[in-house]
Amino acid sequence: MSKLIRKSTKGFTLIELMIVVAIIGILAAIAIPNFLRFQLKSKSSEGKVNIAAIRTAEESYLAEFGSYVGVATPVPATIPGVSKDEFTPAGNFNTLGWSPEGMVFFNYAVAYASATPSAYTITAAADIAGDTVNQVWGYVKPVTGTSAGIAPIGAHGVCTANGIAGDQLSTVGPCLSTHGQSIF
Repeated sequence: MSKLIRKSTKGFTLIELMIVVAIIGILAAIAIPNFLRFQLKSKSSEGKVNIAAIRTAEESYLAEFGSYVGVATPVPATIPGVSKDEFTPAGNFNTLGWSPEGMVFFNYAVAYASATPSAYTITAAADIAGDTVNQVWGYVKPVTGTSAGIAPIGAHGVCTANGIAGDQLSTVGPCLSTHGQSIF
């Protein structure tokens, strides 16, 4: 009798294995969407961090040379999709002395007009979610004594001269309220 009991306790039953597989499946169903959302947030943070770095470079350039630097042609040349593109400093980004290391998800531009030397607008655009809807982040430094900055250029034209999301100046944030989150 004791031999029969020992034989039956050596392994897992099929029901026990099915329960374990079901639990793992439920945990995966919860974890994968959260993982994708956190991955999207980390990709989006690149744009905000680099805009802040460009802002610092612009203010440093102003202190040293007495003017800001515009970057009319966004770099990289096309808006990257879900994969990174090589950032090769070109034109005025070389003059400004700013360059992120390696590959980037966003392309960056700085709108600056010599007629209004106290203002500029920095924008960063990317298609992080791969849904052909660009996520655009920006920073608008207003013209001294006013509540408006320089209108962005090119593909980044969704930002307004009135500030981020239409009313926030001197703040890094989404150009439109819908740009703060990507949907996938």
